[in-house]
Amino acid sequence: MKILLSTLNAKYIHSSLALRYLRSYARPTFPDIELVEYTINDVTLNIVADVYKRQPDVAAFSCYIWNIRETLDVIRNLKKVRPDLPVVLGGPEVTYDADEWLKKHPEIDVIVIGEGEQTFLELLQVYDESRRTGEPPRLRDVAGIAYREGGHVRFTAPRAQIENLDTIPSPYADNLDELNNRVVYFEASRGCPFKCQYCLSSIEDGVRYFGLERVKADLLRLIQHGVKTIKFVDRTFNINKKYALEIFQFLIDNHNGTIFQFEITADILRADVLDFLTENAPPGIFRFEIGVQSTNDETNRLVQRIQRFDRLAHTVTRIKQSGKIAQHLDLIAGLPEEDYHSFRKTFNDVFALRPEELQLGFLKMLRGTGVRARAANHGYIFMDEAPYEILGNNVLSFADIQRIKRVEDVLEKYWNAHRMDTTLEWLVTRCFETPFDFFQAFGDFWEEQGWSRIGHQLEDLFVRLRRFLETRQVEHLDHVISLMKFDYLRKQKHRPRKLWWDDLLDKREMQAAFEAVQQRLDDLPPDFARRAAQQKDFFKHTLLANISFDIATWIKTGELVEGDYVLVVYFPYEDGRENDFVVVRREAAASGLA
Repeated sequence: MKILLSTLNAKYIHSSLALRYLRSYARPTFPDIELVEYTINDVTLNIVADVYKRQPDVAAFSCYIWNIRETLDVIRNLKKVRPDLPVVLGGPEVTYDADEWLKKHPEIDVIVIGEGEQTFLELLQVYDESRRTGEPPRLRDVAGIAYREGGHVRFTAPRAQIENLDTIPSPYADNLDELNNRVVYFEASRGCPFKCQYCLSSIEDGVRYFGLERVKADLLRLIQHGVKTIKFVDRTFNINKKYALEIFQFLIDNHNGTIFQFEITADILRADVLDFLTENAPPGIFRFEIGVQSTNDETNRLVQRIQRFDRLAHTVTRIKQSGKIAQHLDLIAGLPEEDYHSFRKTFNDVFALRPEELQLGFLKMLRGTGVRARAANHGYIFMDEAPYEILGNNVLSFADIQRIKRVEDVLEKYWNAHRMDTTLEWLVTRCFETPFDFFQAFGDFWEEQGWSRIGHQLEDLFVRLRRFLETRQVEHLDHVISLMKFDYLRKQKHRPRKLWWDDLLDKREMQAAFEAVQQRLDDLPPDFARRAAQQKDFFKHTLLANISFDIATWIKTGELVEGDYVLVVYFPYEDGRENDFVVVRREAAASGLA
């Protein structure tokens, strides 16, 4: 029997862990299993044609909020050309409200509910027996499914969870080439001890672990294959201190340059684990995703989220100070009883920690969650179809949500993209009452200008920020623009040919700046000094800009020394190396003195 396992990933670089578990569990019995991954951006008819060409006897699709619409479109058309093909759906999006899915979509034959490895194998065995005997498949014998029979939806007995996860064969025992140039998702445990009512993990009871030796063997196999990024999908990786520490140590010893991302609960990260990580983690190898969601105590109580923000802030601060682990903090706008002003406070509380990334998401009323079951209690209105994003509630209007979305837009473009960190730090601490107010005002201006409907290049981001600031009559705008020049030049891999500012130095001023730099060669890094010693190399590898204060002194000491200065940025043209710079006084440059 030929079996097709498939899903539509959000992007090509993603990979499906669920499909690989199903394949590894069923392949000893059914070796002819083909795993094919598409994306939600692929043309529907092309996917249908590809599945048709493969001529499977059973087709199974893994479904999530990001792909359910496209998946339904695929199987709807697939059934028209292969009406005899059994179509099986599984995954979190169809596990809940299976009755509704089957009634609304006749192209679905079976829905696998919950954990799927054992259920899928038994389902395949039933279909295989049906092919051999010519009798209808005895679907009622398979626990953990919903199906259609005699015009009615039937549910079989619930499927118990797999207690010993090591009985599931490794999804990474072979076929590693199919993961080349992709993000690999990895699981060391299943379940979550917490009951946050907006999360599907709140429905499961307990946490189950894969054996440490099995986990280490799989990780080492992926590392040795050259996988670039491994994302652990464990809901709370650090809940078991000893288990987490042993994996951290193993990865420190064997990482070989692979990057590992973990979801951790920061307020329960033990002090000794924090000390271990800040002392031993190799810089750039670990990334932590930390769900804060809200700092409103009443909101957290309503969604049964247990959180000590003071402890979380301490952990995040310690990790940031170590400079070794990048942190991605999450917020959710629209949680119960968190209005616009409360969310503003949440945002500012978390932004004060200066995470490398701050993701601002919006509550999604996922099927099966407590917030969806009690939506009427808080006046929620939300999208009928996936992703079920809220449109408002009793304390947050649709207009408020749109305002916050404008904050999200510029936050992604500017803060999370790290295009002008130095500039933003100045703006949020000196020019606006709070960071949220800056992002809100800029986001509103961005929308008013119609920029959300047109594309942009890197230079446009600087030009648009300058235009916004000019309308706000920002104090010391000349200093802000100087920092924008600094950020622009420091982030470029190559000496830019196109500049977004007009006050360029003339030839005499450039020559004077070159001569001034000659007096500073002993203060420069060796490579910079060598290039700066020769005029031809100097102008080939540097770019000069007028600035209104001594940025070098300000960065080093915090002292603001105003005046006419020239910023000289050196481009080494080496991957991973930040551009060096030096600042000389404009008057000194004019006279040839440093």
